[in-house]
Amino acid sequence: MAELNAAKRKDLPKKDFALPKTRSDTGGEGGYPIEDEAHARAALARVAANGTPEEQAEVRRKVHAKYPDMEMEGSSEDKEEPKKKLPFHEWVKQPARMKK
Repeated sequence: MAELNAAKRKDLPKKDFALPKTRSDTGGEGGYPIEDEAHARAALARVAANGTPEEQAEVRRKVHAKYPDMEMEGSSEDKEEPKKKLPFHEWVKQPARMKK
């Protein structure tokens, strides 16, 4: 990941932020920089940990728009069907569990 210090961050255009209108109260412009794929992945991780559901959706949308080929965790095609848990009395009756 390229180093992004305060001066470089300040010079980034708004299109390089997933949420360009946040953080104005601190004097900075934009939240979650996505100027390269490494920062985009970091933005996804940070917003997943700290963002609201609306912010998470917006960051995912912006990252996908800028990097359409980048795989994102939690996307619908990555999800597998959860395995159905059987009650114990049915689980022990499975052929693999029965002793001969």
